[in-house]
Amino acid sequence: MDDEVMRLQASLKEGIPSRLPPHPGLDQGVDHAPNRRQILDSDEKLLAIQNALRYIPSEHHEAMAVEFLDELNSYGRIIMRRYRPVEYSMKAYPLSAYPAQCQQAASIMLMIQNNLDPDVAQFPHELITYGGNGSVFQNWAQYRLTMKYLCEMTEEQTLVMYSGHPLGLFPSHANAPRVVITNGMVIPNHSSQDDYERMNAMGVTQYGQMTAGSYMYIGPQGIVHGTTITLLNAARLHLGLDDESDLSGITFITSGLGGMSGAQAKAATIAGAACIIAETNAHAAYKRHEQGWLTTVTESIDEAIDQMVAAAHRKESISVGLVGNIVELWERCVERNIRVDLGSDQTSLHNPYQGGYFPADRTYEESAQMLSAEPEQFKTEVQATLRRHANAINSMAENGMYFWDYGNAFLLEASRVGADVLNDDGSFKYPSYVEDIMGPLCFDYGFGPYRWVCTSGLPEDLATTDAIAASVLRRMRDNASDDVRQQINDNLRWIEQAGNNNLVVGSQARILYADDVGRREIALAMNRAIADGTLKGSVVLGRDHHDVSGTDSPYRETANIRDGSMFTADMAVQNAIGDAFRGATWVSLHNGGGVGWGEVINGGFGMLLDGSSEADQRLQNMLHWDVNNGVARRAWARNTGAVSAIQRAMDGESRLKVTIPELVEQSLLDTLRGEVE
Repeated sequence: MDDEVMRLQASLKEGIPSRLPPHPGLDQGVDHAPNRRQILDSDEKLLAIQNALRYIPSEHHEAMAVEFLDELNSYGRIIMRRYRPVEYSMKAYPLSAYPAQCQQAASIMLMIQNNLDPDVAQFPHELITYGGNGSVFQNWAQYRLTMKYLCEMTEEQTLVMYSGHPLGLFPSHANAPRVVITNGMVIPNHSSQDDYERMNAMGVTQYGQMTAGSYMYIGPQGIVHGTTITLLNAARLHLGLDDESDLSGITFITSGLGGMSGAQAKAATIAGAACIIAETNAHAAYKRHEQGWLTTVTESIDEAIDQMVAAAHRKESISVGLVGNIVELWERCVERNIRVDLGSDQTSLHNPYQGGYFPADRTYEESAQMLSAEPEQFKTEVQATLRRHANAINSMAENGMYFWDYGNAFLLEASRVGADVLNDDGSFKYPSYVEDIMGPLCFDYGFGPYRWVCTSGLPEDLATTDAIAASVLRRMRDNASDDVRQQINDNLRWIEQAGNNNLVVGSQARILYADDVGRREIALAMNRAIADGTLKGSVVLGRDHHDVSGTDSPYRETANIRDGSMFTADMAVQNAIGDAFRGATWVSLHNGGGVGWGEVINGGFGMLLDGSSEADQRLQNMLHWDVNNGVARRAWARNTGAVSAIQRAMDGESRLKVTIPELVEQSLLDTLRGEVE
């Protein structure tokens, strides 16, 4: 055992040190979150300090109270930087490195550390994985205590997590989840953005985003496949691209090179497009370039445009990272009369006034300073920028560009500040990509972002899992019905090429869009490969919450639900509950994620495949439910693809009986319209 693993194990088992650790200082080698605006009054600040000191031995309260107040006044919240561990590297270690009593607990520790790996996380030392505020924990004491509990956990216990806080280990049983996670679950009348900021500053809740607070984030690869599919299908639906062609000669402009948005550059080049991705934070842009996710980086708007146009003319793929504001880029394209085929946006507009979106005509540093020092001026300038953003998009669309909302709340937040993004009837001018593309083509048929992590840390294990998935998809394609054959073929091409696309950041992980049958067959084949030694280690299964069943979000995941239920959240809550008793290793349920606090409820899971027959049974039960819960709900909403998909599911499983809607003739509704008007 090497020295670092020994230090890792000793630190994890210790939990919160009895002696004050030395303060590690502010490491300038990683990117840091902008300081937040001051929102607490004096009584609330005292309460926040009292809340934070609950984790600290009482003999250190006097010293740490002063330090926590300084953090609160400096950063807008208490991070407990002194307790950030520095005696080992923060990364996913092989499963055998973790001093756990059971493999399930070790797999959760691996995934937590992968979420906080500086190569993976957006602001790792603030415990933020992606999206500007998507947190794994609220502070470093929570991290330390959680890891200690996981070291001690047996298969007869479940760890309960309240918005980053480890409530404790509770007696359960071997078939129960090892961890149950909730993030931001507040009562509905306290689910505003101001409520979130205040409660988070007081240390009583957090924004788990989707996969950050579920320990299932795998870096920008997590959405690169879905982004590739989105780009291909946008071109097929709106530019006349045939099913076998790539995006050679097609131009694409978007923004955001953070955690999830960073996938856009890689997806565009995989698809063959020439693209520009604007990012105000130079650190994020150059980080993506160093990781191989960008072809080039420039700080000149005109140079970025020229490179994109030239590459498209040559029908070459290129991803140009522009260090600059997306609004200034769009306005320059309008001035130069640049033809752009596809356009979108992935700034973190779920969090517009706390650093998710920066005003135009200012540097990143100026904006970050204004955010904490002059929050009202920052808000005013963000709102003005959103209106300019919409005007530029409208001009580009009038010139032939197809634009879609990429599920980041762009249209929602733009509409709230009076931007020109609404039709006369109050609907948005531009579709959500789920409403227009991913919903009817993927989610309705049960296809969504299935992902896995090889806990051995071996690239050869990842290559083996790729081959297993490809073999399953080839068999499925040969027997597929016409309505899903293209989807399976796209996914087969993806997984066959995945190993050549330099996608891995952090853990040895992969993502693939698959339906219920595909997910179960791939998982079953992997579990058997673990059992017979073909795979050298176990595998953690999961998915993005951005999936068929996991998320109720009227502006994104359920944007194509049109029976009036798009604002209900039964599906996501049922998803987490059902996964829990069907065999998940851990489950999560969050308020917020993608489009913002109060706008969405989402659920997720993780499952360890260890080669056992019990894992065979768990994966069959849980994955079947995890997908078909959403397909059934979509079928009840009268979505045609979902009706056919759930019929196939019932044909394949005699115990499944789903309520199918009776369809009403349009002529009857037309007749009634006169009576109701």
